[in-house]
Parts: sequence; C-alpha cells; structure tokens
Amino acid sequence: MHLTSLRLKGLAVLAAVCLLFAAGCDNSSSEQQATDKGASSELTGPAGDIIKKYLQATQGHEDTLRGASMQVDIDASVPKLKEQGKLKALRNISKVGVITYRVLSFQGDNTVKQQVIARFLSAEQQAQSDNKLALIPANYKFKYKGEHQLDAGEDVFVFQVTPRAKRVGLFKGEMWLDAHTYLPVYEKGRLVKNPSVFFRKVDFERAYSIHNGVAIPQRVSSTIDTRLIGVVQLNVNYSNFEQNAGTDQADGGAQSAAFVSGAS
Repeated sequence: MHLTSLRLKGLAVLAAVCLLFAAGCDNSSSEQQATDKGASSELTGPAGDIIKKYLQATQGHEDTLRGASMQVDIDASVPKLKEQGKLKALRNISKVGVITYRVLSFQGDNTVKQQVIARFLSAEQQAQSDNKLALIPANYKFKYKGEHQLDAGEDVFVFQVTPRAKRVGLFKGEMWLDAHTYLPVYEKGRLVKNPSVFFRKVDFERAYSIHNGVAIPQRVSSTIDTRLIGVVQLNVNYSNFEQNAGTDQADGGAQSAAFVSGAS
C-alpha cells in the first residue's frame, strides 16, 4: 500500500480514541447521581462506603473546575511513519464549562498535528460532559482489591473496574482513590470496544494530583496499536494549574478553532 494512502487511512481513525481522554473524574447530574445510588448498592461494607464517599467527593467536580486554567504539553508520535509532533498550550475552562486552548507553540509534522493532536483537542471539547463515559456506578461495576501505599507514602484504595456495557470509550482496568479525600489519583486500563476496525488495542493511564479538594489532571498517556500504521503514542502532561484564572473564552476558542482547522 502506498505510504500516503497508509498514512491517511490509518490516522483518520484516531479521532474516536480521544473519547477516553474526555471521560475523567467529572461527575454527573442529579438524575445520574440517583442512578448511581442504586448501582453503588451492589457494594456492601467498607467497599460500598468508599464508593459512596467517592461519589460525594466528585459530585459537582466539573463545576469546581470552571474558571480554571493549566498548561498542557502534548507529545504524539507514529514511529512507523517516522512522524511526531509537540504542542504547548494553555487549557482554559470558562465559567460556563467550555474548554478552549490558547496555542503557544507547535513543532513537528503536520500530519500528526492535524490527525492526532488536533483531533484530541476537538474530541475533548465536544465530549467533556458525556455522562455515558464517566467512571461512576451507572456505567461500571467496582470490585475492591484492597489498600495500597504509594512510593511517596500516600495510602490509596484500589478498585478493579468493569464496564456494564461494551461501549466505545469505556475501559476495563483499575481506579485508585486517595484514602483521605476519596478523590481519584490514578486510572489505567484497556478499551473494551475498539473505536475502529483499524485498531487492535488501546491502552492508557491517567494520573491526577489533588489541589484544594479537587482532582487535577496531571498526565495522560495512551498506546494505540493500529493495523495500518503500527503503534501510535500520545502523551499529555498538565502543569501550572490556576483555579480562578479569569480566562478569555472568546480568544481561546478562536485559537483552538484555528489549530484544529489547520491554520498556523
């Protein structure tokens, strides 16, 4: 197959995988919370209490992050095509919950820019509040695996998570909760349904840091094994979090649109 055709067919399917990045610990509406109460009753004893406290700790989490900003560094590569790209941007969440990016710099190949990084930015903006992807009892079964101590000394509760439905964006893996705040600090797994027939498997990890009672994204990494172009690596690092940044939504939105549409 011609390299150009290989590149276009392989990279064009990467948009769907970005759904997994949008399904963070943002929790759900009051209607969804009512569903969660019934689903979480499957867990009894200490494990059930932990999940209930997790739901309480993360309820309205999305509202808490409104008005915040942070720096984002995205590094993507397609080794088989010998292409890569690096983006530095400011990620803003407006007072009404709209995510925009102020692009600071980009280095690398235009194909990776448009077909990997830009698609990730666009998918995250569109799917941020999708309750069907949230890590909550309405979507997942939780199995308590015990308590674990991290290298830094923090105690975490470890849960195995299994989706209730085989749906794109859901994963089977683990969730670690901070033992003091009940907020998520780490998630890892594999998508249970590939977003495309061109994918063999999609593995990922997400890490959070806790700041003033809020779980802040720290890093996301994903390895996407495709049939046409081999492995695709996508790594996102977050830093310089400001909870009340007073961001300019209009300007950020314009720059996001320009990057996604291919303007330099």
